[in-house]
Amino acid sequence: MHSNRGLSRRSCLETMSCSWGTELWDQFDNLEKHTQWGIEFLERYTKFVKERSEIELSYAKQIRNLSKKYQLKKNSKEEEEYKYTTCRAFLMTLNELNDYAGQHEVIAENLSSQIIAELSRYTQELKAERKSHFHDGRRAQQHIENSWKQLESSKRRFERDCKEADRAQHYFDKMDADINVTKADVEKRCSLKAKQQAQMRHQIAEDSKNEYLTYLQKFNKDQHEHYYTLIPHIFQRIQEMEERRVGRVRESMRVYTEVERKVLPIVSKCLDGMTKAAESVEPKMDSKQVVESYKSGFEPPGDVDFEDYSVSMKRAVSESSFLNARGESRRRSRSKLWPLLKRNKLMSLLASPRQPPPPPPTSPSPDGLQNGPQSPQQPKEPLSQRLNDFMGTKHKMHCLRSLKRGLSLKLGTGQEDYSHLPPEQRRKKLQAKLNDVNKDIQKEMDQRDALTKMKDVYIKNPHLGDPDSIDPRLEEITQSLEKLQFEAHKYEGWLTEVERKLLEKGSESQRRQSSHFDSQGNTPLTNNYGQNRESPDGSYTEDPSTENTMQFKSRSTEFDDEFDEEEPLPTIGTCKALYPFEGQNEGTISMAEGEMLYVIEEDKGDGWTRVRRNEDEEGYVPTSYIKLFLDTNAKDP
Repeated sequence: MHSNRGLSRRSCLETMSCSWGTELWDQFDNLEKHTQWGIEFLERYTKFVKERSEIELSYAKQIRNLSKKYQLKKNSKEEEEYKYTTCRAFLMTLNELNDYAGQHEVIAENLSSQIIAELSRYTQELKAERKSHFHDGRRAQQHIENSWKQLESSKRRFERDCKEADRAQHYFDKMDADINVTKADVEKRCSLKAKQQAQMRHQIAEDSKNEYLTYLQKFNKDQHEHYYTLIPHIFQRIQEMEERRVGRVRESMRVYTEVERKVLPIVSKCLDGMTKAAESVEPKMDSKQVVESYKSGFEPPGDVDFEDYSVSMKRAVSESSFLNARGESRRRSRSKLWPLLKRNKLMSLLASPRQPPPPPPTSPSPDGLQNGPQSPQQPKEPLSQRLNDFMGTKHKMHCLRSLKRGLSLKLGTGQEDYSHLPPEQRRKKLQAKLNDVNKDIQKEMDQRDALTKMKDVYIKNPHLGDPDSIDPRLEEITQSLEKLQFEAHKYEGWLTEVERKLLEKGSESQRRQSSHFDSQGNTPLTNNYGQNRESPDGSYTEDPSTENTMQFKSRSTEFDDEFDEEEPLPTIGTCKALYPFEGQNEGTISMAEGEMLYVIEEDKGDGWTRVRRNEDEEGYVPTSYIKLFLDTNAKDP
């Protein structure tokens, strides 16, 4: 089939073989117009390829900008999102799209170098060649026209001379045949001059004839050479020029397709990469990742205990029993409502005494105490007064410290051991931190081994370097290793503690579930499921104690369960009491004139300074009543 197609094409080419010099010998002007159109078409096609190249560049630029716009930003919150397979697949798609844009840039570059530049150069050469060919054609045309003009001129001159000679001969013959003219008149009229005139005209006519014949022969020769030699040769060169132009257009069109065909395998790979990225999405894995990201490790809350208020109606109502019942109910309600406290509630609890501090006494003597101003007091009911008395300095200060610490944690300040996170999240953070530290340790150890080998080489070959120059770097790496190993040991301890608590919690949960199912149908008397909840300071408690199942012996243990215990605040200096002060308001502390106290918090602009007397007594005193001695080296009593 292919051979038949080749034969038919060859026969078609043989039938189409022609020569412009023979076929178009009289179409000089049309050939000039056609070749001019061919050059314009070549320029038009070059412009088309150039605009296509610009489109490819613009498209590639837009694709790159799109890929860059949605790329992962370094040190951004989006890094956490790329643990999901969908986000990783999207990132792979963006990378493949960036490579895809690069292939369009390759198309534009190849179009510019292989077609646009070549066609632009060839167009200039074609214009110069066409100008030369048609200049030769016009010169040959001018030559044949000049030869034709000479022939026409000699022909007209020969015709004129022949007519004049014939007219002279006719006149002589007429005069010679007239019988009325006497012989003397004939001799007189037909003189030698008339005869000579006639002969001269005949001679001129003969010369014109010869000249005409010469020019005729010359013109015929020039015309034959023009139409059979010069014009065919010129037209043949023009034909070859035009065929080269058409062939160059054909080659450019082929290159135009090949440029894009060459990048198709890479484009196909990019598309295959995008398909592979789409296939890498795992819904189950993403669901598991959500669990790992947000799992707290806490147990769900258990059933709410039944509170029998009818018991209080059966026994005599006394102030103490009323206080006990109310304190217990407050404890239970607060333990349930702590996670629901709002920020303004925390800020109100953290604030210093609301009333402005009293002005200093007019006299620093003890006598001025009776006439001097007193600390702000508010009228209280007997029950609230007793509760405020119970809310002593120790528990109130611990409460305030816990609330303040919790507020700072909620506002973004974390802890090194990640104790502010839920158990499961804390375990993940500690494990990730431990892995990073181990990687740094391995890197430092590799550097130490490399430096040790280098030092051995220097010892064996002193001309290569000084072995002592490596010692400072080795010492630095040793110190860094010690520091990293200490951090690794620290994180390992925290991680072991968290895993142990998680295991204990899991076993306890199983035990509780089994005991719960064994006692179905009975009303539970205790509630051990709600222990691991968010504490008031924003952190999470993991202590699996069962204090809430026991009777509270005092209100102090009640408030100790509500607020986390923590280390006392460090002292920032000392102060001396200039005047006596009786701290009768909530959060204040009494002091005697001349007494030395430790300052643990400066005045925040509200006129109150926070001080401590001993480990269990701290509170606010008026700033105007004391003299501060700030000292960062001061120690707790």
